Amino acid sequence: MNDARGARGIVAIVGRPNVGKSALFNRIVGRRIAIVHDQPGVTRDRITAQAQWRGESFTLIDTGGIGLAPREKSQDAIVKAALEQVELAIEAADVIILVVNVREGIVPLDRDAAERLRRSGKPVLVAVNKVDTAGAETGAVEFSALGFERLFPVSAIHGEGIHPLLEAATTLFPAPAPLSATPRQDQSSGAELKTGGRAPAEPTPSPLKLAIVGRPNVGKSSILNALTQSERVVVSDVPGTTRDAVDVPFEVKTQTGSESYILIDTAGMRKSRRIGDSIEFFSVKRAEEAVARCDLALFVLDARDGITEQDKKVADKIVEERKPCIVLVNKWDLMKEAVRKAREEEIERRKRKETGPQAMTTLAEFGGWVQERLFFLDYAPVIFTSAKSGFNLGRLLEAISYVAAQLRQKIPTAILNRTLQEAIERRQPVSARGHRLKFFYATQVRHAPPTFLLFLNREDLLIAQYRKYLADQLRRAFGYEGCPIVLVPKARPKTIEPVRKHKNKSRRGQ
Repeated sequence: MNDARGARGIVAIVGRPNVGKSALFNRIVGRRIAIVHDQPGVTRDRITAQAQWRGESFTLIDTGGIGLAPREKSQDAIVKAALEQVELAIEAADVIILVVNVREGIVPLDRDAAERLRRSGKPVLVAVNKVDTAGAETGAVEFSALGFERLFPVSAIHGEGIHPLLEAATTLFPAPAPLSATPRQDQSSGAELKTGGRAPAEPTPSPLKLAIVGRPNVGKSSILNALTQSERVVVSDVPGTTRDAVDVPFEVKTQTGSESYILIDTAGMRKSRRIGDSIEFFSVKRAEEAVARCDLALFVLDARDGITEQDKKVADKIVEERKPCIVLVNKWDLMKEAVRKAREEEIERRKRKETGPQAMTTLAEFGGWVQERLFFLDYAPVIFTSAKSGFNLGRLLEAISYVAAQLRQKIPTAILNRTLQEAIERRQPVSARGHRLKFFYATQVRHAPPTFLLFLNREDLLIAQYRKYLADQLRRAFGYEGCPIVLVPKARPKTIEPVRKHKNKSRRGQ
């Protein structure tokens, strides 16, 4: 998989912990993506984003620190995995920006990082960060001792010195491949397309954004790595390993070509009172923002734990944002033994009328129990997976493709109105305070989520129960599996004055 699809070059930002790499990353891309904090070692995964400089598009990669932050041990699994992510970023980069801190001068970890980058053979630019005063700018010269010719005094927080740095970086990108002058054969018509007379290109649809969400330690990062067949993000049994929301481009080959997605790995969403520090607070906020900006939420549960109260809180967030959803029951391989025991004790458990996950003996039973517990998310299909063994990952990809197709549906207005009219005739709306709900017209105004504007006589007469009934009828008629259906009532304005009122006005005027 290539994170830099569609970009001319790749720029990796590296350096020891706590020198301002994430602040520089955010400054260049123009928005807060990576978490910035004074605590060393906050960034662990490779965070990528598309950036531009004077019309030149490139991929920017933020990385964890090269070297060990205070109190970190090289044997720590999370630390080792984070360092591996830095190595992968260096290997993929066309240009490397080494960030150092002018206030602290050259430290041994800076020298270690410089030596590692020299061995890579890649072009290296040194960004001397935190140059906020004229005196600090003179101190930047000290870093020439690292052995790199090009030094750039910058202040990531204030945006100073960024332009010369980007100008130098973009000039080091590989030259673009020359356009082929060989005539190409248009597969649809058989006509040759000359270089100077190309057919207009079809607009490329934006990749579908898939946010992998759930409470801590349910296997979100493991699912991303399993889907991409790489160690793209750091995985650990320690809850809270993932901190930033990491966007990973992902492409799936299909019979008709390929489908492009962006997988968003997120931090575990936990209860507010259990958020221990500001880093964790911002991690949870990034996860919530990922739900808000995604096109489809992959909601991960742990098969061993069933559905917890925090799982319901995560589901609430998905429903609140009106997002399409697929429920993933992960770690199903670890349930095999429990299922075997449950079968042996099935008679006894049913006598006690237990309804927890330990009483489930088949996927169908467990799936029904999940949808019963998450009744407000009943439109979401339930997929049982194991990121570790790869169980049902193919089924997951099929479900993603299917829900994506459902989101692209455009219901013809005539068919939509006929379907609603038949639903109303089958079940008439209840009158309220002497007034009966009247429908005039409906039209689809949005695809994701499927949103329908209903013109009626009074908005307040469309009660929640009847709204759900109509949504269920639309789902039965048009599918929309995995998609919430949004009905927006709108009172039709009165354009013709009643005859009785007109006569009363005439009499008063006489």
